[in-house]
Amino acid sequence: MVLGASGDLTSRLLLPALAELVNRQNPSMRLLGSARADWDDDQWRSRVRKAFGKAETTPALEAIIRTTHYVKADVTASEDLDRLVRACSAGPLILYFAVAPAVAEQACRALSRIALPATTRLVMEKPFGSDAASADALNQVMTHLVPEDQIYRVDHYLGLSTVLNIFGLRFTNLMLESVLDSTHVASVDILLDESLALENRAGYYDHAGALVDMLQSHALHVLSLLAMEPPASLSARDVRDSAAAVLRATRVWGNDPVASSCRARYTAGVVGDRAVPGYVDEKGVDPARGTETFAEIVVEVNTWRWAGVPFRLRTGKALRQMDKHVVITFKGPRWVPEGLLGYERPDRMHIGLNPEVLRLDFNINGTGDLRVVDRVHMGVNLEPGDLPPYGQVLAGVLAGDPTLSVRGDQAVQTWRIVEPVLRAWREDAVPLQDYQAGSDGPTRLSVD
Repeated sequence: MVLGASGDLTSRLLLPALAELVNRQNPSMRLLGSARADWDDDQWRSRVRKAFGKAETTPALEAIIRTTHYVKADVTASEDLDRLVRACSAGPLILYFAVAPAVAEQACRALSRIALPATTRLVMEKPFGSDAASADALNQVMTHLVPEDQIYRVDHYLGLSTVLNIFGLRFTNLMLESVLDSTHVASVDILLDESLALENRAGYYDHAGALVDMLQSHALHVLSLLAMEPPASLSARDVRDSAAAVLRATRVWGNDPVASSCRARYTAGVVGDRAVPGYVDEKGVDPARGTETFAEIVVEVNTWRWAGVPFRLRTGKALRQMDKHVVITFKGPRWVPEGLLGYERPDRMHIGLNPEVLRLDFNINGTGDLRVVDRVHMGVNLEPGDLPPYGQVLAGVLAGDPTLSVRGDQAVQTWRIVEPVLRAWREDAVPLQDYQAGSDGPTRLSVD
């Protein structure tokens, strides 16, 4: 059941991903939609059909459209939720909260006052809570409803193909795994830059900002996969145990949130061929909030493998281009023989998150004078999987596999990591800079 069925998330991401999943795996399921909108079944079915439109029409999709129903309800009211639960047929009940985080929290508290089937699965969108204390409190509410392994905190950046590609690169290649440590690595950059501007999301984004929207959730979870020790298996417990250990060891670089963070927001400019207004002029934005559209923080992972290596997490809206990848920069060679010329830049490994690629930058002897080295690049496309990211997430939920979901303690740790930065920003200890839409954003932070 989709709670918030009339919202943008449902039509733009969930339903198209569900259509791809049904066409490829044909899971046995029944779809129900619910929201406050005064719709009937025909209006809901029309919305589902339109959202399914890009997928190939199949008997399985037609069956879902024909049998789906809509129930008007207030998801924060216990009596409405009880009516929704009773309307569901036998089998595991999946409640997908496609609503604002604050509404999802109210709904969970309302659910605590009704009886849920023992096999119920709860699916939550980020951000989970508003700080470490609220995330911990919400964990307690949810784990009183269902066991932890029936709670799915969604991070679509952790689609199965992304996870397995990172694991495949790290743990099946000795020549890579043997140099991924502080002895050989100078720095790691996790870049989640976007060319899109606000895109009518002021209701959520102007309260969240770039740090909470992208770094507190997505970037830190990508970091946990990159920096984890090899799990014993690909089971949900082993993978999430290893990821959680990384997050517990992570803190702001040098415990200095002022020197180790940067915030900014875009002014009017041009992105590609689109004229973009300044953020403060976007519809629904309150300039007095000082919401950032660009955020960068540097953190350290205090384990034997990574101690001393800066991890830079960076995201921004309305930048020159979409750029979502990881850059691992290696230390320079211990010594370059006299007479071998042209060495300027260290080796780098790029792991693309969208699109999923691997590229190595290194030096070889150039053409002509072999005493001069040139920069070369070697790359390969990684397997993106046969489902979009949200489809991979939904497949895990339907299969009862929480490997791709964020565990409760991980959600608390990500808030714990960024809270010093959020406090510094609220106190204006870090100035709010400007950058022009269509630019590359502020100069990247450097650390000692």
